[in-house]
Amino acid sequence: MDGLAQAVIVGVVEGLTEFLPISSTGHMIIVGNAIGFKGEMAGVFEVAIQLGAILSVIYLYRQKFARFFTRGGLDPAGGLSVWHVGAGMAPVMGTAFLAHGYIKNYLFSPYTVAVGLILGGALMLAAEKGGAGGALDETDQMTVKQAFLIGLFQILALWPGFSRSGSTISGGLFLGLSRRAAAEFSFIVAVPVMFAACLYDLHKNFALLDAGNLALLAVGSAVACLTASLSIAWFVKFLNKSSLKSFAVYRFLLAAVTFWYFS
Repeated sequence: MDGLAQAVIVGVVEGLTEFLPISSTGHMIIVGNAIGFKGEMAGVFEVAIQLGAILSVIYLYRQKFARFFTRGGLDPAGGLSVWHVGAGMAPVMGTAFLAHGYIKNYLFSPYTVAVGLILGGALMLAAEKGGAGGALDETDQMTVKQAFLIGLFQILALWPGFSRSGSTISGGLFLGLSRRAAAEFSFIVAVPVMFAACLYDLHKNFALLDAGNLALLAVGSAVACLTASLSIAWFVKFLNKSSLKSFAVYRFLLAAVTFWYFS
């Protein structure tokens, strides 16, 4: 399979799965192994095309992001603010900085992904049982403390297969948010975390990038942006009338297939 086809496939997988509670990293590792898209450059590519997915969130929630650059965006009592976002991202940023090398070296395999899929699915079922139907239906009703505690759940997503959105949405449900509000905060707080991770990996691996690789990155990012926009719009509508249980079942089935396929 040539590089362009791989870039398109990986871009579609990234865009469709990044903001669903099914683990984009897990799917990228599984699909990458299946289509022979592996190695150091593949790892850089998989991180870098997240920039496309980030742009989709910024566009879809552009009014909230614009507010962060106003005086109101600095007032935690007036609605979702930069303090909420900072509190939500601080735990995972600090942990990722300390554990980045270990995670890259030891946790990026189909088998560790399968374990993360199972554990993350179990967490989502527990959140549905113990916290679904919360009273807070808008992110503007959150406190900074709630944002920080949800950020602690996001640390779980450092284990490939757990899912950033699955972990943060589950945390939001436990802390009294509705499914839609928890998902919205998950999308927004992911932007600075993903952006920092992308810049870090690109800077660290800049020597690997040439004109051909940059062209493929542009294709993958564009595909990821388009598919992520469609995925987010569908997911928000889904959460208005359905629970996370179907995603948990999907994760369990995917884990079983992964163990079987790579054994």
